[in-house]
Amino acid sequence: MKGNQKTIVVACGSGVATSQTVASKISRMLEDDNYRNVKVEAVDIKSLDNIIDNVDIYVTIVPGSKSYDIPTINGIKFLTGMGMDEEYSKLKEYLDK
Repeated sequence: MKGNQKTIVVACGSGVATSQTVASKISRMLEDDNYRNVKVEAVDIKSLDNIIDNVDIYVTIVPGSKSYDIPTINGIKFLTGMGMDEEYSKLKEYLDK
């Protein structure tokens, strides 16, 4: 991948178990596909407003959470595995832009 580092943030209610699980899964998938210049962070939903301006892609795990003016990916699909490939393809498209 060319260009500057991109930041993906995964947010859930507490920023601990669920978002960490999804962030780890996305990190591994991106590494396997040779996306080296991507940082994936897990945060709690309450701290999202403070950092969203520095984020390239938002992966949401909280249904009905606030929307932001950046690409947003459905993180639930990475938890369940259902529809994950489609969301992952969207994620890579955003990274390649």
